[in-house]
Amino acid sequence: MLTIRDITVRLGGRTILDQAGATIPKDGKVGLIGRNGAGKSTLVKAIIGELEPDGGSVDMPKRARLGYIAQEAPAGTRTAIEAVLDADVERKELLAEAETCTDPNRLGDVHERLIAIDAYTGDARAARILVGLGFDEEMQNRPLDSFSGGWKMRVALAGLLFSEPDVLLLDEPSNHLDLEATLWLENFLQTYPRTLIVISHERDLLNNVVDHILHLQNGKLTLYPGTYDSFERIRAERAAQAAAAKANQDAQRKKLADYVARNSARASTAKQAQSRAKMLAKMQPIASMAEDPSMSFDFPSPDELRPPLVTLDLAAVGYEADKPILRRLNLRIDPEDRIALLGRNGNGKTTLARLLARQLEPMEGSLAFSPKIRIGYFTQYQVEELPSGSTPLELMTRAMTGKPPLAVRGQLGRFGFSGPRATAEIGTLSGGERARLALALVTRDAPHMLILDEPTNHLDVDAREALVQALNDFAGAVILVSHDRHMVELAADRLVLVDSGTASNYDGSMEDYIDFVLGRNQKKAAKPAAEPQAAPVKKAPGLSRDELKALRRRVTENETRMKRLQLQLAALDAVLADPGSAKGDLAKLNIGEIGTRHAAFSEELEEAEMAWLEASEELEAVMGG
Repeated sequence: MLTIRDITVRLGGRTILDQAGATIPKDGKVGLIGRNGAGKSTLVKAIIGELEPDGGSVDMPKRARLGYIAQEAPAGTRTAIEAVLDADVERKELLAEAETCTDPNRLGDVHERLIAIDAYTGDARAARILVGLGFDEEMQNRPLDSFSGGWKMRVALAGLLFSEPDVLLLDEPSNHLDLEATLWLENFLQTYPRTLIVISHERDLLNNVVDHILHLQNGKLTLYPGTYDSFERIRAERAAQAAAAKANQDAQRKKLADYVARNSARASTAKQAQSRAKMLAKMQPIASMAEDPSMSFDFPSPDELRPPLVTLDLAAVGYEADKPILRRLNLRIDPEDRIALLGRNGNGKTTLARLLARQLEPMEGSLAFSPKIRIGYFTQYQVEELPSGSTPLELMTRAMTGKPPLAVRGQLGRFGFSGPRATAEIGTLSGGERARLALALVTRDAPHMLILDEPTNHLDVDAREALVQALNDFAGAVILVSHDRHMVELAADRLVLVDSGTASNYDGSMEDYIDFVLGRNQKKAAKPAAEPQAAPVKKAPGLSRDELKALRRRVTENETRMKRLQLQLAALDAVLADPGSAKGDLAKLNIGEIGTRHAAFSEELEEAEMAWLEASEELEAVMGG
């Protein structure tokens, strides 16, 4: 359906794509991934014809329709539903022709085509898509100019889905969506009947929707069959093989170099030394598959405060006098709490976050903070408003006025800005780097409570995993608003549902909530908001902050250990099934040795699973069940 033939693109003297090629299978669902700055957006521009490559081509069947959302949001006086219906140009033109056509033969052809493209159910289909993306009936009939930029982009997405192009190209479609709309979109894409290419860093979307992964790295494209998890498993196996090959070659190079050094001056061995020197010069070094070492998150630890940090008692909050958005808010936040705010956009999650960040005052009721509390509040606006002409070092120096240069450099280094990266102009940084810089700025004072409103929008999959690890290591409280449910599941211990003008503890798990959003079960009962809710009961009181931090680390370390062992066992299983496929270190082992190693790894995996289970149960007991 779509073939990328040896595309080369050079921008600003740098090669972004280097004879990159891949064939996208017809009706395949492909996830395009790559680190921030790898060139995904450049590849997209080449595919849609916005950028002329220096070499190579993109080939599609002549009549194939390519669908892609333009960067400019739709605007005007048309309603949202009208804009979606207009997106299917063929349907719109055929319906207009059917009203004016006088040629009976042509009119018959028009009606036949209208039936073929299901044109007469268009209004209902458009409405269903808009509802899935969060538009109720009133919003569907509002003019586009009455919406914010994010909601306009949702209209554009709805129009693209409605038009059903032969090749649907989506670039980070969940960035403007809440969790609920993201779940609906994932469900919709699972049954999309044509070719889909989606650029996404959402691990769950890549696992639940796509059947191929197209990986862009070092200017090259590689197509892998399967989901993101299967790609990661293959990549880990190849990384292990590359590391083993590199280690073998390094040892061989050292041996040759030692021989040359010891024997070049001796006449009896000079020729052999010269021969080995030539061999050494011809050896092409094997590159290791190391990840970017600058990708890091390390939140500074705050000093200890006694609980509670925050107490809300029948509070109300809003932006206009006598028009609160949220009422009867009862919430207690303790130093070790990890709380995720759930609910559709527009229900008040950000309003509640701003109240907790002290950017809004309660209209009624009470809001009490620990006297010495420091709060770090991260939003996407901070990322977008970073001055492009400044450097990370300049911004952090101004933000940490009076602090010694070593402390300023240390805070930047926690987030990967060491050496020349600290003095690079912000305009040259990737979206992920700017997000890390914004996080470095809001945590410079070691906050006791960290409020993160959609922190993952500019982060790739690996950076999101690093952020989860940093949050689990953080010694303060965390309030998280995110459409990335993988992050919510790994980083949050409590769920709070913001809905129907209030916020209540959600008693189910994330899996329960996902089922509810998709209509697979009934809403879990929320604790009544009429009276103040007590903090979760600690079933194992008396744990210090360091002890709780160590317990969290035990959980995550054993998760990582389990994952590593599962990958190693998968590689051994492949060799046991096909001994001829053994490569690298495994090729040196006989079947008996492989079987022995498999048994040892299996036993170690069982131990890791038991350790993870024990730590998880202990943590669950500490956090209140």
